[in-house]
Amino acid sequence: MAKKWGTVLRSWMTKNMELPQDVMMDLPRITMIGQIHIYIENHRGLLSFSDKEIRLLLKQGQLLVKGKAFVIKTIMPEEIMLEGKIDQVTYLPD
Repeated sequence: MAKKWGTVLRSWMTKNMELPQDVMMDLPRITMIGQIHIYIENHRGLLSFSDKEIRLLLKQGQLLVKGKAFVIKTIMPEEIMLEGKIDQVTYLPD
């Protein structure tokens, strides 16, 4: 019951206080620059990485990025910047 009220409260605060949804709802923020850079904030960790694929853990589910020639430019506990040719970004539910 407490979890439901927390979600209701966050939704109300986001709507009425004009706060960004990604901040209040604990969602990832994904910024892409063309097809060559992707910056992902608010993830829960790196699950796998290769030069063709990266998989990140989210609060709910996973994020899968596919492409070619991937290089991690920056990695911090909740942020990552990836460079390469990005072909696909997919959300994978739990």
